[in-house]
Amino acid sequence: MSEKSVLIVDDSRVSRMMVSAIIKSQNKDWHIEEAASGDEAVAKLSELKPNIAIIDFNMPGIDGLQLAEKIKQESPDTEITLLTANIQDSIRDKAAAMGVAFAGKPITEEKIIDIISS
Repeated sequence: MSEKSVLIVDDSRVSRMMVSAIIKSQNKDWHIEEAASGDEAVAKLSELKPNIAIIDFNMPGIDGLQLAEKIKQESPDTEITLLTANIQDSIRDKAAAMGVAFAGKPITEEKIIDIISS
């Protein structure tokens, strides 16, 4: 696979590390950028146009759907997946309406491989 850029946004350092490790095990040449909040991710968007964004919903500051909206404005071709423990139908419906994929936590290798392979 060609080199891609992935943005991982989650306020849990452990979650970011798990997702990053799974991606690196599959694609050693991909560039991975991490952010601990939606606000931090927005600040990185000016220089980073990720191919893939994997974002949590519940974070301090702006939530995952608000972040997804900002990513779509800055980088419309980015494939966005909301990876969250918040599996309410209303959140899923809002994500789907925005064209954002949805994956429930817990994080598994299969889920991450599925996200980055789509």
